[in-house]
Amino acid sequence: MSAPVPPIQKILESLHSELLENRDGEVATYIPELGKADPEWFGICLVTADGQVYQVGECDQSFTIQSISKPFVYGIALEDRGKEAVLEKIWMEPSGEAFNAISLRPGTGKPENPMINAGAITATSLVNGGDTDSMIRRIVRVLGIHAGRPLSVDESVYRSESETGHRNRAIGYMLRNFEILEEDPKACLEAYFMQCSISVTCRDLGMMAATLANGGVNPCTGERAVSRDYVENILSVMGSCGMYDAAGEWVYNVGMPAKSGVSGGILAVLPGQLGIGVFSPRLDPCGNSVRGIETCREITRKFGLHIFQVPRLATEVIRRTGSLARTRSSRLRSAVEMEALRQAGDAIRILELQGDLNFGTAEFASREFMRADDRIREMVLDFSHVTGMNSSAAGVLAMAFGSWLETGLRVSVCRCERFPLLEETLSRVIPDQWRKVGFFDDMPDAIEEAENQLLEELELRQHSSEAVGIEDCQLLSGLNLEDLETLGSLLKPIAFEEGESVMKVGDDPDGMYFLMRGKASAWIRTEAGRERRVATFSPGMNFGEMGLINHSPRSAEVRADSRIETMMLPVEAFDRLEELGPRLQVAILSNLSAMLADRLREANEELAQIHS
Repeated sequence: MSAPVPPIQKILESLHSELLENRDGEVATYIPELGKADPEWFGICLVTADGQVYQVGECDQSFTIQSISKPFVYGIALEDRGKEAVLEKIWMEPSGEAFNAISLRPGTGKPENPMINAGAITATSLVNGGDTDSMIRRIVRVLGIHAGRPLSVDESVYRSESETGHRNRAIGYMLRNFEILEEDPKACLEAYFMQCSISVTCRDLGMMAATLANGGVNPCTGERAVSRDYVENILSVMGSCGMYDAAGEWVYNVGMPAKSGVSGGILAVLPGQLGIGVFSPRLDPCGNSVRGIETCREITRKFGLHIFQVPRLATEVIRRTGSLARTRSSRLRSAVEMEALRQAGDAIRILELQGDLNFGTAEFASREFMRADDRIREMVLDFSHVTGMNSSAAGVLAMAFGSWLETGLRVSVCRCERFPLLEETLSRVIPDQWRKVGFFDDMPDAIEEAENQLLEELELRQHSSEAVGIEDCQLLSGLNLEDLETLGSLLKPIAFEEGESVMKVGDDPDGMYFLMRGKASAWIRTEAGRERRVATFSPGMNFGEMGLINHSPRSAEVRADSRIETMMLPVEAFDRLEELGPRLQVAILSNLSAMLADRLREANEELAQIHS
């Protein structure tokens, strides 16, 4: 059986296939080595803030980082010199000019921001070291921490950058003239050419973006790459200045801090949730990857990721996980069925969700949902404690459900009637499958159906329409034929129609009932006035025994769920057992004690799960 495909992976694959046909734009050639790139290369990598990687296409193809290095080197400058010292040299306003413009801020001579070349060269000059080798070693090491692996400089691209970097040299000497650079610019210019020539992959970009999304800590290695105090400064300049002349349009349409490079890379960050890396060499007139921009725009649109779309606060989304091995419905079953559920119950996984569901929490839940092994046949999701759901969450869950159903497995959801958006999204996203999803009003119903399905597959399910004999009743287990005949002479057959009450709360006890055919349920009324089902009885089960033992009024109402046939042992007949054969009465009481002990143990196990 093939493993189900995660919904995010499916969306990225679909998006990649769709945008692969877009061949607009041109590969950069002003740096000769960049012109050698295959224009068909295209990779997308999305990494969540806790390190889950989704990727498609040429995500392991090496290319040079170019201007995407700028925000990371700006972070190094902030750490090495402090924010105030950096702001004395580099401002943080959009320039409105080309990234390689030979211009500075009027009056101060400062570069407008660290994302244009003048500001980036200045940021490189502020990296500790003083000479080219020391500065580039520090830059490569820190960028490697962001990426989660050692990085290196592509020497051939560096030589090409250095040999053709006349405009950047002019910018460097202009900065020296205004004393923004305090020493000969040669060392920092060569370090700048090298930092732009660091070799990365699309996966590296996704991981570097996720490190910023995770407050400066690489989510896979756990190593801090940059102080959390400076992450907001880095993301701020990326948000306002990171996409060259298209920065305003980018914020308006995509709404994530981002940085592009002329080799075709784009890195985008959604703080606290995810990072995106895209690589495709064809560029638009502003120097941004055509496919990269479309990819980020579509991801934002599909999942509602615009940074200014304010999410509601949510707590931990997974309230509890469990399985039928330790969780039961309210239906009482035979010893054979109960043992089968204990042994095979891990095939049915139960997931209780809570809080608000947005993209981040739904993605985490869907990952837990997809984390299954070959034994699992069904997933039961409980929405009882979910307080809200937006369209991106519904889309992620719908895709997860579709992947699960495609593999032939079952999905059941409980208490989602408060969120019609989910059903609407299911019908739109998986139109051919969504009716296979089981919808239930309460968890006992959902779990009971899951139990039935599992027992059916094990060929052990006892159907309520099938009659049993008195010898099959669990309470009478171990009685010999003579004892059964003695008891049988005291039993009174009584049938009840569907919906008819067998007993009501407050009734005086008339006896104990053995259910021979059909299904019945016990109900109580809560303080809020709502009815709650507390037990369901199958053929071979008994009910009403407590009134028989202590003669107390009935504490629950028992109603027939279908036409039922019972055998009643009246109170006076039970009392006569002492005269007819004390051994028979002791055997019944012993079996009853064992049954009650089993139910108490299972209740304790469920409580332990809930509070674990």
